[in-house]
Amino acid sequence: MSSLRSPEDAFGMNESMKATAVNGVPQSGEGIAGRSLVQLTMVRFREFWREPEAVFWVFVFPVLLTGGLGIAFRNQPAEVLKVGAVEATVSAALSREKRLSVQIMDRSTGETGLSTGRIALLVLPGEEGVVYRYDDTNPEARTARLLVDRALQRAAGAADLVQTSDDIVREPGSRYIDFVVPGLLGMNLMGSGIWGLGFAVVDARRKKLLKRLVASPMRRWEYLLSFLLSRLVLLSFEVAALVGFAVWIFHVPLRGSVGELALLCLVASLMFSALGLLIASRAQTIEAASGLMNFVMLPMWILSGVFFSAERFPESVLPFIRALPLTAVIDTLRANMLQGTPLAGMFWPLAIITAWGLLSFFVALRIFRWR
Repeated sequence: MSSLRSPEDAFGMNESMKATAVNGVPQSGEGIAGRSLVQLTMVRFREFWREPEAVFWVFVFPVLLTGGLGIAFRNQPAEVLKVGAVEATVSAALSREKRLSVQIMDRSTGETGLSTGRIALLVLPGEEGVVYRYDDTNPEARTARLLVDRALQRAAGAADLVQTSDDIVREPGSRYIDFVVPGLLGMNLMGSGIWGLGFAVVDARRKKLLKRLVASPMRRWEYLLSFLLSRLVLLSFEVAALVGFAVWIFHVPLRGSVGELALLCLVASLMFSALGLLIASRAQTIEAASGLMNFVMLPMWILSGVFFSAERFPESVLPFIRALPLTAVIDTLRANMLQGTPLAGMFWPLAIITAWGLLSFFVALRIFRWR
């Protein structure tokens, strides 16, 4: 009949069980607590390894995504831009520019090429010169306009008033893959922390397991702590797989302390786990938990600078974006990996991470529902 007790009565019973016989030998409450925590933590590991989908999304998917992005956005020679020209004389002048591929076409064909994206710019004859027809919101079209204008001006005899030269620098840290790996690491820490803890808690509540566990000699904090312990063990493999792959294959730099990077990942994982616990504290169904998690994580996937800099958003919303937990995590990871910034130089992002973690944890403990 213990399963019919209220959580409060069950918890009181647990506190009164100061000694229990195991194989005929009296055991103290502390000994029971230690074994309970070990067994609960081992349950978390078994549940994880018995779910191939969870193993794939935590370990395999981030590596595949890093490899795909690294190949797609690898450093390449300067892109050759396609432009159209109505007059053959203009085309001859443009052919001297190596970064342009010029096609002679009539106006209607050129208009069609612009509308379908086959050419970036169309050069038309004007009353006193030429007309550049292009979409000024297209970066490639703006670049094509500069190159075309320079080629035509030089063909007309214009000379550069200032002598210039190029000093090309190519080194790890300035590539897109270097920028995106800390973002992927932060996104993976968020996903595994929130989904991994939140779904397990809600599933146990849905199956009435929480109500049964709370009526056992297990203490409540042991159950919650077992999630954090298992999460921290898996964290080392998760981070090592992603960062190791990026460093080995794409030579992504690690300019900061590896120990400080590990500490940043640990703090971020604890914060996201606390956030996952808060989301799952009262959800009764998997559908409700999934909706809440997506509601929390989706804005951060878009706003927090995973795949592109958050500075692209309007200045008015940047304070809100910087206050998001994933933004703070990614900022600290990039500062450590790409700039070598010590922990002392990350005060505000670390303060945001700590505030989110503590607030989420204490609110979750206050409103957590065992039934």
